[in-house]
Amino acid sequence: MISKINFKSIVLTFIFTLFSSHLINSQSNTDNQNLETTILKLDNEFWESYNTCDLDKFRTFFIEDFEFYHDKGGLTSGLSQMMKSVETGLCGTKNPRVRREVVEGSVHIYPLNNYGAIINGNHKFFVTEKGKKEVLTEIAKFTPVWQHKNDEWKMTRVLSYDHQHAPQNTNKKEASLTDNILMQYIGTYQAPDTGTVTVSKKDNLLEINAEKMQATIYPQSESLFFHKQSPLTFEFIKDVNNKVIKFIVRENGNIVEEAKKVK
Repeated sequence: MISKINFKSIVLTFIFTLFSSHLINSQSNTDNQNLETTILKLDNEFWESYNTCDLDKFRTFFIEDFEFYHDKGGLTSGLSQMMKSVETGLCGTKNPRVRREVVEGSVHIYPLNNYGAIINGNHKFFVTEKGKKEVLTEIAKFTPVWQHKNDEWKMTRVLSYDHQHAPQNTNKKEASLTDNILMQYIGTYQAPDTGTVTVSKKDNLLEINAEKMQATIYPQSESLFFHKQSPLTFEFIKDVNNKVIKFIVRENGNIVEEAKKVK
């Protein structure tokens, strides 16, 4: 049997535990909110320097022995190597301009005990070539690790991975064509820049293969096809005898190649 004194002690202990737990959780939530605000601000500032090629600002976000892991480019070790790559690549005067944009709602921030924080999310990249409109080209995932040391936040490691061609021509509806129609386009073509191009049929689609190009294309109409991973369309042209003589390649509506059928 529990005495009145023991019972009172148990009740007080229970109340104190609840109060302490609530206080700790409240403090933890506040800390997490402050951390999220800080990291998001830093992340936005960093990508602004990336998009504008503000190299002086860009370099301030990293430690000297920074490491960058890229699923296609591999490992870049050291800040000096990273800056050299950015100066000659991303911000090179002869290269197309690249703009990065975060995928809204994809970003998450996680505390890293006694170190800093991890931020994770998805982003997309737009490319602008000289004289052309900006085009969405790629989507990927990113995971930077931020270190809080000496009252400064710096990135120590960054992972950039799962790079994929961005979906294109999403406003186009796929048509259904008979095998007889598709068979008209099968053959060998010759193009000034691309060279020899072969068109074959796979299931209910056409495949285009060349040294510089490999693509599955989808019918939009009887003679017009589109590529889902790039802003390219392929229009097959017939002569007065209803015989296929060539196809025209357009990028964002502009003619970029013309391939004549040779076989």
